[in-house]
Amino acid sequence: MSDSDLVRAARQARRRAHAPFSGFKVGAALEATGGTIVTGCNIENVSYGLTMCAERVAVFKALSEGHRRFRRIAVVADAAAPTPPCGACLQVLWEFGGDLEVILANLRRETGRHRLSELLPLPFDRRQLK
Repeated sequence: MSDSDLVRAARQARRRAHAPFSGFKVGAALEATGGTIVTGCNIENVSYGLTMCAERVAVFKALSEGHRRFRRIAVVADAAAPTPPCGACLQVLWEFGGDLEVILANLRRETGRHRLSELLPLPFDRRQLK
C-alpha cells in the first residue's frame, strides 16, 4: 500500500467520525505488517472523558481482529497545521506498535511525517517495570 492510499483510507475513516460537541473530526489508518489496513475515527461522548480518539480506535480494532505488529499510521484532520496524536494515543501506539512511522495529513495534503520516537521521546514502557 502506498502512502497516498494509507492517507486516503484515513480521510475516508474521518467521514465516519462522531464529533457533535467539538466538530473536530479525525480519521486514522493503521497498517499491519502483513499489509492489512485497519481504520478508526474519533467518537465523542458528552462527558468528553469517555471520548475515544481515532488512533486508539484503530489500534484496538486491529488488536481485536488479531493483528499484533504494525508498520505505520496515517492521521487526518481538517487543520492547516500538523495534528499529531494526543499523549494517550502516543502511549498506546508506542505500547502496541513501537517506533512506528506517523504520517500526518489534512484534507488536501500531507502535513508531516515523523517516527513515533520523535513525538514521544521518553516513553513509559515495560523497561520501567523491571
